[in-house]
Order: sequence, then structure tokens, then C-alpha cells
Amino acid sequence: MVGGSDIRNVAVIGAGLMGHGIALDFALSGYNVRLHSRTENSLKRGFAMLQSSVQRLIKIGVLKQDESKEVLEKVTLSSVLSDSLADVDLVVESVYENVELKRRVFQELGRIAPRAAILASNTSGIMPSKFALDSERPDKVLVTHYANPPFLIPTVELVRTQYTSDETISKVCDFYAKLGKRPIVAQKEVPGFILNRLQLALFREALWLVENGVATPQDVDFGIKSSIGRRWSVAGVFEVFELAGLDLASEIGRHIFPHLSTEKEVPRVLLEKVASGDVGAKSGKGFYEWAPESVEELQQRVARALVTIESWQDFHSL
Repeated sequence: MVGGSDIRNVAVIGAGLMGHGIALDFALSGYNVRLHSRTENSLKRGFAMLQSSVQRLIKIGVLKQDESKEVLEKVTLSSVLSDSLADVDLVVESVYENVELKRRVFQELGRIAPRAAILASNTSGIMPSKFALDSERPDKVLVTHYANPPFLIPTVELVRTQYTSDETISKVCDFYAKLGKRPIVAQKEVPGFILNRLQLALFREALWLVENGVATPQDVDFGIKSSIGRRWSVAGVFEVFELAGLDLASEIGRHIFPHLSTEKEVPRVLLEKVASGDVGAKSGKGFYEWAPESVEELQQRVARALVTIESWQDFHSL
């Protein structure tokens, strides 16, 4: 809950899939949060997503029905940026992944937000140094990269630039710890940061297996869900291989590393799906067929699993 931190007033810029989830994460921790978008229509869509996410939390037992109203009331919607940034201590930008758009947003944030405010971006891959200087306070700019859904994943990835001060990193780490989260810190910029480098490396290899007729997407997914994914939910990749022995890992790697995909371009099998419009759940078809009820079922299944794997207290004590 709120208390004991320099960061008390928070704002989220962008009310889409991630923006509404980040705002909900703050609200669940007792913070009054301002959720900003440029149009009333996008704010309405964002609030509808908030309501839907809250209902999902009720269904999986994280929230009680009588608590939902209080949580939603902690989120203030605004299409006026100066109102959203009044007296704010932390701003999390979550707009579309476009460098020029983020540069414009950080110019505005730097001009309007209080001088002491920390300005963060939820970008999943754009180097923060590309827009840090636009804020005219680069020592207070960093990435706070969430995984989806933000209100159930206990980790936030912090990425600093060469300008980000140690004080900024310390304040943000302390803030997220008080939210019950465990921040991890990328001490320097690399494309994809930490989590997306790992995620995309696995996805590239999965696409190679499918494209070369080794396995179906369904068998790849089931193999991950029923085997290595179960281990990774409780033990990281270094822990797993150290249990087996780094000598054994080195020997296995000697035979496998040379044969892993080193493709520099987006794999053809993925480009073909995108070109045909079969982009996944939002289009109704990708490597799977998607109906609205199957999307909701998977979202609930993921949410229940995330709650079951570890309690917030277990993660907070790590």
C-alpha cells in the first residue's frame, strides 16, 4: 500500500492494453493514478479494458466484488495532459512503439511535468537514450518495462541510459518494492533489453522448428508448457543449468549451439502470417484458430496460473 516512498502521485500516458494494466497495477496497490489519452474515445476503450481486467481478477479470486468499485475509483481519466501531470512524482509512458512519437511525448513531459518528476517509458525495445535528451532531464529518464498482464506479473524490467542517475534507479526500485514487485535492472542499453532478448531468442528457434517441418506450433507450445516452462516458473535458466552442472551444459552446448538458428531477418513463416492478416487472437487466426470465448478462456487460464505459481508475499521476500 501507499506509504514511505518519495513517489506518491503517479500518471500513466496511454490507455491501451499495457497502459490500462499499469494503471490498474498502481490502483490495486492503493495509489490514485491518472490515466491519460489524447481522445475521449480512447479513454472510454481504456476504461472498458480496466473494467474487464477487474472482472477477470474477481473470477480468479484476486479481488472481491465489493472491492472492485474502490479500485476503479482510484483511476482518474483525463485527455488534458497538464491535468494528468499536476504534482506528479512518476510518469509511465505507454504509447505506440514509434521513436518519433516517443520523442514528442517526452518533450511534452519534460516541459509540463514537475521538475523533480521521474519520467519512465514502458517501451519493449526502443533504446531510452533515443528520447531521454528530449525531456531535458535525462538523469530522471529510464525504462520501466512491464510484461503482460502488468497487474499479475511481479517483475518490472528497469533499463537505464548513460544519463540515468543512481538516485533515479534507487527511487524507482524502492517504489516497485513497496508495490510488492521485484525490479530487475539492465545496467546498460542493448536491443530488446533483458526479457525480450530471451523471449525472442526462444521464439526464433520455435519458428525455425515449425518452418523446417520439425514440429507443429501446437507441439512446440505443449512441450514448453509441460516441460521446460514448468521449471522456469520456479527456477531461472542459470539455476536450472547449475543444478545439472555447468560442465554438462558446456558439453551439451558443444553439440547443439552450432546448429541453433542465427537468422538475422524475421523468419518467412512469420512474415507470411502477417502478410495474410492472420496475426493471432485479434484477427481470429494465427498458428491457432481463435474465437472470442477461447481468447477469454486463455486469458483467465494464464491469470489463474500466475496467481497460483507464487503468492505476492513469496515474490516480495526474494
